[in-house]
Amino acid sequence: MRTRSKPLLRDEQVAKSKAKRPRDPAQPNLPFDKMPSRIEPALALLKPKPPSGPDWTFEVKFDGYRLAVHIEPGGVRILTRGGHDWTHRFPEIAKDAKKLGVGTAILDGETVVLDSVGRSDFGALQRSLGGRGGKRVSSEAVFFAFDLLYFDGHLLTNAELSVRRHLLTDLLDGNTGAIQLSEEVQGDGDKLLETACTHGLEGIIAKHRDSKYRSGRTGDWLKIKCVQSESFVVIGYERSSVARGGVGSLILAARDGHGWKSVGSVGTGFTERDAIYLKQALEKLETKRPVVPIKGKNIVFCRPTLIAEINFRGWTDDGNLRHASYKGLREVQDNAAIFQIKSRNA
Repeated sequence: MRTRSKPLLRDEQVAKSKAKRPRDPAQPNLPFDKMPSRIEPALALLKPKPPSGPDWTFEVKFDGYRLAVHIEPGGVRILTRGGHDWTHRFPEIAKDAKKLGVGTAILDGETVVLDSVGRSDFGALQRSLGGRGGKRVSSEAVFFAFDLLYFDGHLLTNAELSVRRHLLTDLLDGNTGAIQLSEEVQGDGDKLLETACTHGLEGIIAKHRDSKYRSGRTGDWLKIKCVQSESFVVIGYERSSVARGGVGSLILAARDGHGWKSVGSVGTGFTERDAIYLKQALEKLETKRPVVPIKGKNIVFCRPTLIAEINFRGWTDDGNLRHASYKGLREVQDNAAIFQIKSRNA
């Protein structure tokens, strides 16, 4: 049996989503909807505090790769947030999807590798895939499904979240393999966030119970983090003769419309091994024409190709990351995750 996700609460008074009745395998007498080849994912809007009131439900915020599992008559497809086919990278998830006993479905969720106490570990997920650009497949990854977008021939994006979650719970409740149900709880958001942070989790996700599934950051879903973490491109590095691996710091940028904006640098969080790999990769990307002009000594500019996941504590008044720390590199196919400046104050 695989490790289960760290729960938000063990309080018996907190209501959890439960299936009301077993799923009827007979198809309902309704017209079928064509199965979409892909649905642009709904994204959570960053907020400093959880919302309050009975209209909101909460889940653990996982630290992994956002994926959609498409179960089709001809087999299973696993798509990244940007639409790339990664079925071959997660064979155990694909195998478990075939065992669910459903003709057609699209599950939305996050793929993670859990540590010994049930916390998602982004570094462990990267290592299981062989690092950035690695060719390994991950047998350790677990897909935590938190939404059901298409089911038994019917598109569910116009159904309320509470309805979609009920159907998803019917389908997955009790699964302990490579596909599991993301825990949903109702309760006080502030208490749940405090518990998540105490347990060393990334934070929590809040979702409006009556919301339809709408692509993009609409405000129906909110993310509240214990420590902020986002993806930025590396546009250069500070060469150092004393730092381990020869990299003093990485110069970072975020998307700003159709261009880029510098958000400062990060000089902590990477090991000597990380620094050696980063320098080798960045040397191949060197350019004389920086995407963002930056002044400083010993700066080597690079094309915006490497995507770094960064922990930070907030933003300075001039738009730079505060107390940034390097977590790891994302795959180049995951460019949809790069932070957009326009969403910072949304």
